[in-house]
Amino acid sequence: MKGFGLAFGLFSAVGFLLWTPLTGLKTLHLGSCVITANLQAIQKEFSEIRDSVSLDRCCFLRHLVRFYLDRVFKVYQTPDHHTLRKISSLANSFLIIKKDLSVCHSRMACHCGEEAMEKYNQILSHFTELELQAAVVKALGELGILLRWMEEML
Repeated sequence: MKGFGLAFGLFSAVGFLLWTPLTGLKTLHLGSCVITANLQAIQKEFSEIRDSVSLDRCCFLRHLVRFYLDRVFKVYQTPDHHTLRKISSLANSFLIIKKDLSVCHSRMACHCGEEAMEKYNQILSHFTELELQAAVVKALGELGILLRWMEEML
């Protein structure tokens, strides 16, 4: 009987460990494409990055804006002219943000600590590990997370 309890306990623990990550899985319907993504895990990871650089928000945002301008918006390719116009509009909005952040940085009001740089370098490292166009599409897909984070600073 004691062996049964141990086996049941081990089975329960393994089942819990295997089941837990699946709870965050969501099915996304993207036209004729259906994918599954763990949105909770993605949000958690970004929240940890965001929270760890809370003191250096200005610096972190400045680097992310430059990242999107230099590595995403400039590189994105599509034959759809409407989408290209929207990307251009986003880039123009980011240029305005970049200009304002540069003014803050030049006045020493935009502190850049080591932690912000580490987190930015982490993001950059993940970006460069992918094929360029795939990385750009991924970054565009994650733009919503950045925009929500910026809205939280209002």
